[in-house]
Amino acid sequence: MTLLTVLQFIVNMIIVIFLLIMLVMGAVLLFKDKHQKQHSVLRNYPLLARIRYFGEKIGPELRQYLFLPDTKGKPFSRNDFTNIVIAGKYNSRMTSFGTQHDYEDGFFIQNTMFPLQTTELHIDQSPMISSFIYKIDNERLFNRDEHRLKTEIDPYYLSDEDQIVIGANLPHPFKLKRLVGQSGMSYGALGSHAITALSKGLGQAGTWMNTGEGGLSKHHLAGDVDIIFQIGPGLFGVRNKAGQFDQQAFIKLSHHDRIKAFEIKLAQGAKTRGGHMQGNKVTDEIASIRKVEPWVTINSPNRFDHIDSPETLLNWVHHLQRIGQKPVGFKIVISKVSEVEKLIRTMVDTHQYPSFITIDGGEGGTGATFQELEDGVGLPLFTALPILTALLEKYNIRERIKVFASGKLITPDKIAIALGLGADLVNVARGMMISVGCIMSQQCHMNTCPVGVATTDPKREKGLIIDEKKYRVTNFVTSLHEGLFNISAAVGVSSPTKITKEHIIIKNKDGKLQSIQDYKLKLIEHA
Repeated sequence: MTLLTVLQFIVNMIIVIFLLIMLVMGAVLLFKDKHQKQHSVLRNYPLLARIRYFGEKIGPELRQYLFLPDTKGKPFSRNDFTNIVIAGKYNSRMTSFGTQHDYEDGFFIQNTMFPLQTTELHIDQSPMISSFIYKIDNERLFNRDEHRLKTEIDPYYLSDEDQIVIGANLPHPFKLKRLVGQSGMSYGALGSHAITALSKGLGQAGTWMNTGEGGLSKHHLAGDVDIIFQIGPGLFGVRNKAGQFDQQAFIKLSHHDRIKAFEIKLAQGAKTRGGHMQGNKVTDEIASIRKVEPWVTINSPNRFDHIDSPETLLNWVHHLQRIGQKPVGFKIVISKVSEVEKLIRTMVDTHQYPSFITIDGGEGGTGATFQELEDGVGLPLFTALPILTALLEKYNIRERIKVFASGKLITPDKIAIALGLGADLVNVARGMMISVGCIMSQQCHMNTCPVGVATTDPKREKGLIIDEKKYRVTNFVTSLHEGLFNISAAVGVSSPTKITKEHIIIKNKDGKLQSIQDYKLKLIEHA
């Protein structure tokens, strides 16, 4: 018997054994499916039912990468995702051959016939930012050859005269030369690698990060970044073991030189309730920071026990400003205009003003929430924001309070529209997540994030290389600000801080144009 014959015999035996195993497994599955009582289709059509399950399982990926148009994916389209990734990797927003934007209706930026030259813009380009960008060497069907290139990039800071000052009346105001920073994302909702990469990248970009309601960790402090400390209804980071507010813990945090302001979280767009974290994400470290039991699911209260009216909210804001000597504001979601107006009237009557108000639109995201809250509660940002600013203007207190806006503001044009609708500053959450590697797998609440962003599983976190992703965050933030200055030139103002309602127009489906001032008045009158 020749060697070739022996090898052929072995191969045939392997094939026979494999087929026998598959036959036995199929018979076992058939028996199991026919006798289970949970799924009717499995009992009647076992093979087709399993093919159907396979199709359901891979359906989201097929739609995301193959079948959905570039402009139609939710919560972000393929174009949205690509814009963030390209800005982070290549510090570029260049495109060609025309827009894919739908011009049926919506908000549009009004350009001037005589735009400003770059030399007429108030940009601070020093110091330059040391970063890495990618250069493509060869693009193939199944892979891409590229290399990182160390480079110095223009920062596109606001000039000193245009910088934003929060809490100017306080001993320690917060001065910003950026318009865009990171929205609240807790350590725990995001893993240590993601928080660290964000801290370092945002620090290099010269902007801020919001801790989210999960407290301050060493990972937030990894970079040289300004921090807004968020206080949620669970009081994580400023509570005692009994779960009550710990004033001394707050005062200690207020002395921290990296913490520039405090944000009281009443609600966020995707969950007008307290926070939620699955027990399998609550590690010993996270439990220690939050002063809770490890590996036990956390559900924060829907609201602060001691805040149930505008008076109690503003009293606490004023108290924290007094003992902390730093800016204090709050985050809300707007639906009831009457409630917002009552809150603003109370500010005027009591002479107690928050340093800032953060408006989160109903389209905002989160790591974990309920479908009914995510889809049905709260007005979208471009409706809510004009309501707030119109009421602040009505009571002549607009200049006293800075306004942050958040809710899918991931490109310069969307940010410019928010500025025109009245925002002073913009928070971005999911755009930052994508810049550190998120692929929108929508597993944030399961601790199974495949790219190590929204997980505390050490094995999955290994996939996120901090010293790589931090530069993408830096480039993304810097690129957004370059884009804002491009828009400033197009509308004829020297800085994006000067973009106002006069630079935004609404086009209705019937072709009629509407000014933002009329839009604001109608929102308030009809609410």
